[in-house]
Amino acid sequence: MSRAKAHGLCRPEMEDLAIIIAYRERRNATCFRLLHDRYASKIYGKALTMLKKEASAKDATQEIFTKIFLSLGKFQGQSKFSTWVYSVTYNYCIDLIRKEKRSRDLFAEEVENPPDLEIEEVPDAELTNMKVNELRHVLRSISDNDRRLLLLKYKDGIKIKEIAKMHGKNESAIKMQLKRAKEKAKRKHEELFSYTNKD
Repeated sequence: MSRAKAHGLCRPEMEDLAIIIAYRERRNATCFRLLHDRYASKIYGKALTMLKKEASAKDATQEIFTKIFLSLGKFQGQSKFSTWVYSVTYNYCIDLIRKEKRSRDLFAEEVENPPDLEIEEVPDAELTNMKVNELRHVLRSISDNDRRLLLLKYKDGIKIKEIAKMHGKNESAIKMQLKRAKEKAKRKHEELFSYTNKD
């Protein structure tokens, strides 16, 4: 059945991998258009979040789809296509930020060393139990790098292994960065809301 679908025209109800297989075999523009329609808004949204400018995000979206188009033959399905697209998007935007020399603040607090295992981990509940409006204030009050890392992990649900690949680092370094980001968020929350949350 999947083989038949692969040889037929691409349809909106098909899964990503089936569309990719069909595209490879027939080079039908409809297949790639389906992938574009499925992911364009998500890519643009992430690019806008990172680049802060609509024009830059639109240009980035076009460039990212060009990269995806040229690299479809390399995608083997080891991970979800959506994860792969996210990784391509994230890496492209980070490279763009670096080239424009806007990464000084973004990467100022990066930690290359593995974590000190003697230091007690900050529980995820310290973040997840915060009120939504309070969490928004906290995220605005910490560095871009810490905020982006916490959103990748807790909002976008990206696994530490994938985050490490995006940043070109090992998992231990990412765990340490996450730990420190959570500590800063916790301290900032106490600083901003300890009084208002008292009985």
